[in-house]
Amino acid sequence: MCGIAGIYCREPRDRAGRYAGIERMTSRLTHRGPDDCGYYVDEFTALGHRRLSIIDLKTGQQPIFNEDGSACIVFNGEIYNYRENRAELIKRGHRFSTNSDTETIIHAYEEWGERGLTKLRGMFAFCIWDSRKKTLFLARDMLGKKPVFYAHSKGQFIFASEMKAILSDPEFDRTMDEEAIAAYFLLSYIPAPMTIYKNIRKLSPGHFLTVRDGTVAITEYWDINFEPDRRKKESDIIRTFSDILEESVKIRLVSEVPLGAFLSGGIDSSAVVALMSRKCPGPVKTFTIGFGGNTGNFDDERRYAQHVAQQYKTDHKEYEVKPDIGGLIKKITTAFDEPFADDSTIPSYYVCKMAREDVTVALSGLGGDEAFSGYERYLGFQMGRLYNKVPKIIREDIIRRLVLRVPDGFSFGFRTNHLKRFVRSSSASNARQYLGFITKMNKNYRESFFSGERKRCAGAFHSAEERFTTMFNHAKAEDPLNKVFYSDIKTYLPEDILACTDRMSMHHSLEVRAPFVDHKLLEYCATIPPEMKMKWFRKKYLLKKGVKHLIPKPVLNHRKQGFVGPMAQWLQTDLKELTLQTLSGNNLRKHNIFNPGTVQTIMDDHYGGREDNDTLIWSLLVFQTWFDLYQQ
Repeated sequence: MCGIAGIYCREPRDRAGRYAGIERMTSRLTHRGPDDCGYYVDEFTALGHRRLSIIDLKTGQQPIFNEDGSACIVFNGEIYNYRENRAELIKRGHRFSTNSDTETIIHAYEEWGERGLTKLRGMFAFCIWDSRKKTLFLARDMLGKKPVFYAHSKGQFIFASEMKAILSDPEFDRTMDEEAIAAYFLLSYIPAPMTIYKNIRKLSPGHFLTVRDGTVAITEYWDINFEPDRRKKESDIIRTFSDILEESVKIRLVSEVPLGAFLSGGIDSSAVVALMSRKCPGPVKTFTIGFGGNTGNFDDERRYAQHVAQQYKTDHKEYEVKPDIGGLIKKITTAFDEPFADDSTIPSYYVCKMAREDVTVALSGLGGDEAFSGYERYLGFQMGRLYNKVPKIIREDIIRRLVLRVPDGFSFGFRTNHLKRFVRSSSASNARQYLGFITKMNKNYRESFFSGERKRCAGAFHSAEERFTTMFNHAKAEDPLNKVFYSDIKTYLPEDILACTDRMSMHHSLEVRAPFVDHKLLEYCATIPPEMKMKWFRKKYLLKKGVKHLIPKPVLNHRKQGFVGPMAQWLQTDLKELTLQTLSGNNLRKHNIFNPGTVQTIMDDHYGGREDNDTLIWSLLVFQTWFDLYQQ
């Protein structure tokens, strides 16, 4: 796992200036690769690399060149099938000078061009400079496990693994993107290709970018098609996906450095640890997070993780997160370089920190929910389709009014809030209904949310919604629930879940591998009828049947908690003083982006039990922290 950066100029420029620039950019990525660094500079291009050594420790330094030195690559990620690709390429006459997966990519590019991307199984973001064609080739993996940001500045095309490398130029234009701000407060993250900055974009998953003669072209090379095969028996489906999952775990165990696993106590991570234990010669090192402070009725999953650890005799460690996280917000914010408000960053930060003390690579259960229908909102979406058969006068005039009057009482507010989202959205189109389930901001706040010159941002909420619904409606799927899965795989999975994992792990120089986020596995899951994944309104029905022989019954049967903390409770108790201080009218007037009166209403509604606004308040806290660090 590594960090990459680059500068491209259409016309030849002074090498010394570009060397200084690429050295500055690459140095900002040291946490992604503390073991080594390397550079390539010619009259058109400068490439930089920071290395976290995992495979081929002796000869894997980058940049790496092809046989005649006409092309070179900087690479971030792991290719798990590189040995098979290497063998095929050797048969075709290619000569290798290292044992690294990186060199396989550049020879695949020579042999197959852009088609070589579909031969790669793993996680990657890489850049190849082809000096013969005077072409920069930049690619991101199918599912977006590794990030790439790019921009134009001072007549140059620049890219990097993190925005901080691009922002290392003190003169870079940091103008904010209004639609990105709106999307952030709707979703808690900013979906690709947007970033918080107008002048920096994300390369979307499954896309590559070429720069030739100063012209940038972006092409999609992979997409997922949901085509359910209803001819297959349930038992055959279970056998096939179990085989693919076992293989997916096995190929992710290749490492020349210590390796372990995150164990949350849920089904997905438990299945990964179980399969690892079958393949690893010794006890698997496992890591679990719990929560302290005033957590109210919140119950973490440590005891379920202990069941798995005991059954498989793992070398198990636990860490308890305390609500003293004021300074942590700054660390999280600087890891993302833009506002990011999924509060799973908190346990992710600490589990990565703990794991890095013992291992350099950790496997995770991420992606099981998207592959096998594990989220509550999937259940809500299906129930909404039945609910819409109730006569409209009963739905809208009786049930809706009654539900919206129920206070989000602290002890049961989470469920009540979900019920309110359900009745608010259930009568809308499929796309709008699902957006209503995942949106973090009540529409009642939107018109007055921004203040001063930023009032026009209110219209950006509509633009952000239109972007989402357009993608939903054009999903390569017929069944509405498959459209939901498609949407999450294209947005929430890469730009929230995987982004969080990448930034928090790389902040601690830790590589995380996710067997469920394997494009071969997800392609197969796209052929499974959605009614088999969630049968009789039972989430993960099929997955549970497939792994029941691996997992202790208490783990298999307990209600999904998710890898999140007791943020709702902490905002009411331990973090209340910090919240009120950070979101005070005086602080908000420093930038005059948000209407202090509306922000106060959001907090009053939350603390008064009328609306569960914990995610929205956390989003405001993170945004304020980001603004103070990056825009002052």
